[in-house]
Amino acid sequence: MDLETIWIGNDHGGYELKVKMVEHLAAKGIDVHDVGSGGDETVRYPYYAAPVAGAVSRGEAARGILICSTGIGMSILANKFRGVRASLCTSTYLAKMTRAHNDSNILCLGGRTTGLYEALDMLDTWLVTDYDGGRHDISLGLIAQAEEAMIGPAAWTPDGPAR
Repeated sequence: MDLETIWIGNDHGGYELKVKMVEHLAAKGIDVHDVGSGGDETVRYPYYAAPVAGAVSRGEAARGILICSTGIGMSILANKFRGVRASLCTSTYLAKMTRAHNDSNILCLGGRTTGLYEALDMLDTWLVTDYDGGRHDISLGLIAQAEEAMIGPAAWTPDGPAR
């Protein structure tokens, strides 16, 4: 799996949007590694957020997308992983700013709170916006220091802590 491949995960609330996003990315020639749920039957979002956040945390993926009903639960779990900067976005402006200022590496969306065209616009903007660096490096350095102090070496997986 190369770093250009985008990992995507979803629960039941994000299934329909995930399908459209995978189609959209494929039409752009972007490879997708789908670890999400395969339907709209009720499932638990941590089981789908962890593989994406873990891949980004371990450096196996440069970027990921997580979709649940609101995007909130996915973003909460994903940000527990060292090096992950998962951002719940509700507008194109936020998608742009989270890349430019926070070097966001996981885009979180609400499958039941965001319309398709707005979600695709956010995705496209998030994909093409570069990190500004500069003064923002200071904040990212502080986040890295906080992670070092607060996050242990073992990451959670659906089967329990990984060692």
